[in-house]
Amino acid sequence: MEHRYLGNSGLKISEIAYGNWLTHGSQVEEDAATACVRQALEEGITTFDTADVYANTKAESVLGRALAGERRESVEILTKVYWPTGPGGPNDSGLSRKHIMESINGSLTRLQTDYVDLYQAHRYDIETPLEETMQAFADVVRSGKALYIGVSEWTAEQIRQGHALARDLGISLISSQPQYSMLWRVIEDEVVPTSEELGLGQIVWSPIAQGVLTGKYKPGQPVPEGSRATDAQGGSNMISRWLRDDVLEAVARLEPIAQAADITMAQLAVAWVLRHSNVSAAIVGASRPEQVTDNAKASGITLGDDVMAAIDDALGDVVVRDSSLTGRQTPTSRPT
Repeated sequence: MEHRYLGNSGLKISEIAYGNWLTHGSQVEEDAATACVRQALEEGITTFDTADVYANTKAESVLGRALAGERRESVEILTKVYWPTGPGGPNDSGLSRKHIMESINGSLTRLQTDYVDLYQAHRYDIETPLEETMQAFADVVRSGKALYIGVSEWTAEQIRQGHALARDLGISLISSQPQYSMLWRVIEDEVVPTSEELGLGQIVWSPIAQGVLTGKYKPGQPVPEGSRATDAQGGSNMISRWLRDDVLEAVARLEPIAQAADITMAQLAVAWVLRHSNVSAAIVGASRPEQVTDNAKASGITLGDDVMAAIDDALGDVVVRDSSLTGRQTPTSRPT
């Protein structure tokens, strides 16, 4: 497992991170979730990404128990704050000082740790002054409860404003966590150049496009039983946009490219993401330990320019590149 610096900070993270969105505390029973975490550690993965909203705090608790007994200094634990948790009261979401301060304490309790390595704003909060949010993050860092801060699905301009405030407050905003894959490239025109300028690294989620890039979904055929496309708890909503026949036909054209490289489709997808220099890590999830092993093998794979060009030719115009779609990730009001 190779490691990369997170942005221009001195923090190194495993270039493949293990994430438990849509799995721990919901799709996967705890013994299976723990087995996946243990396998991630066995494969050399040291970076674990979660959020308080995943399974309404249950995912953090599962991860905390799964990592219990590990040397704390040997792992990097990342979590996030913004979306509603608890019973959904008026202050149970957003990036107000109240919600951030209460949320970090809850996350640390569930994760069974004194600090997180990276605390991330899960979305931009248009109802809270950015100055209030960044001051609260600064106080979290100064209290020793987080070492660095990051953002998720912020636009280039939001990142620029947040970075300026963080710099004035003397804290390190070092990362962005966007969706990024062969199929979803909306960050390339604006978010990535801004991040490179300011020294932020990308920790990307869904590099395999919720499993579509594994090739298991076939055009004109029913979705496999037990797959994410059948998950009524959220997975089916996220993956549905990729289940068009034109997308699945394009993905099928990737199979001979993976075969020629002697790697799996999933490894091709993860290696493609890691080919980009501003990407510090790709987050992978799993419901079985063998999936962790397969994804981990993408570490260190180098795709040549000819392979990258062949991938672009295979996918053609099904690739989504519209940079304005990042802005649509900002909720128009604080969720309840």
